[in-house]
Amino acid sequence: MFQRMNYRSTTLTALAMAGILLTSTAHAQQGRKPPREQSLRDQAPRERQPRTPSQKYSIEQAISENAQLHTIAFSGLAFVTGDFGASTFLPPGKVCDYFGFQYMRDIDESQKGHNPKFLDRIVGNVMETLTSEQRAVLEKLAREQAPQYRELAEKRWPIIKAFCLELNGDSPAGASLNKNTVVRYVADLFAMDAEMSYRRAEVVGGIVAGFTPEQKAKLAKLKFGDFSTWPDVDMDHYKLPRGTEKMINVAYMTYASELFSWYAGSVEADTYFCPERHGTYFGGFYMKDMPAMGKRDYDISTSVTGDSGQEFLRLLTPVQRACVTEIPARQQAAMREIVEVRRTVSTELRKFMDGKTPDKAKVLRLGRRYGELDGEVSYLYASAFAKVNRTLTDEQRKALVKLRNLDGYTSAPAYIYSDAVKGELKPMNTGVFFGVGNRTQQGAEAKPIPVSGKPAEKPVKQESSK
Repeated sequence: MFQRMNYRSTTLTALAMAGILLTSTAHAQQGRKPPREQSLRDQAPRERQPRTPSQKYSIEQAISENAQLHTIAFSGLAFVTGDFGASTFLPPGKVCDYFGFQYMRDIDESQKGHNPKFLDRIVGNVMETLTSEQRAVLEKLAREQAPQYRELAEKRWPIIKAFCLELNGDSPAGASLNKNTVVRYVADLFAMDAEMSYRRAEVVGGIVAGFTPEQKAKLAKLKFGDFSTWPDVDMDHYKLPRGTEKMINVAYMTYASELFSWYAGSVEADTYFCPERHGTYFGGFYMKDMPAMGKRDYDISTSVTGDSGQEFLRLLTPVQRACVTEIPARQQAAMREIVEVRRTVSTELRKFMDGKTPDKAKVLRLGRRYGELDGEVSYLYASAFAKVNRTLTDEQRKALVKLRNLDGYTSAPAYIYSDAVKGELKPMNTGVFFGVGNRTQQGAEAKPIPVSGKPAEKPVKQESSK
């Protein structure tokens, strides 16, 4: 556990929107690496050991080949059985996430980290601790950044559309994805993410630096990573007025929840990420989180990603399976560099809590590099999933849809994080991803992205959850 005794050297925020919109993030179990002469691509899936309550999460576990393999396989299952709309679904906590919230929820001793109550409880306690002036500062930041969050979500759509075209063999003139374009595009997304994170750290760090002894003493009673030590405070009392734009409310609550995880955490907690943090363009979060949407007390299983990912691999032929199992080794260098990038950015941002000024140019430069690395691994995933999809039999498709286990759910045309989009989508230039210049698709009005990899007969309907 990364709890700190000296709260002055700690820091805040990371879009706990994750929780507010039920981000929930399950993790694949770490296994031992196979002998050097026997790589993962040569192995059939092995039986996973059950996760125990005392299991600790770590960066090493998150980037281990076994954890990554099952997480990538889960994304593959989601992508070949899903559609464009489902692939745009993303918990808000998966952006601007340098503030330790993911680690705090994953190691929670009460096993409540992936229950909506977890977020509500810490938000209530933080809001009660802050002064009305400090809460007003958070509200002002939420109103400033809400349009930026929306823009960041919408900027993901074109590359997701391009990945869907690649999956279904609908690329222009039979062209293949252009890796360099994918990498550059994702780098731009992460550069924007870094700038937003810097601004948030600046504002929240200023609040932390001004804490009174009484505020510090009150927060010291809340144990980092132990929901049971947090008093049940009414969060609703601190919500913004009725009629406030939802994105503003979400950002406001996010800042409060992640203020604590940043303040009471550490650089290592901020650096940490769950196995599915990267390559978030394939619908895995929709498949996992949708059953929890709208429920205030719902525990999402922390084993669903690993279990379903393993079963996905089992249903594939050896040739199909090799397309996926070769990825963990190929991306290992990128994953390790991602860890170092995140650690450096997190260290810089924490300077705000001590009244110092981080190197903004350095943070933005590293944010762009982070995106290049995410673009590289995402390209690997999209290419592998397309290869698998082209060779699936009807029997395999039926088995995979059953494994998806989302009967009764239909995705919206697209999502702004976990909020369904209504109406027509903006035109998207997908041709650039295939090296053919402008080739615009009109979002929901374009040829529907089918579930099975075969031509769809009608547009996807609005999501309706049960």
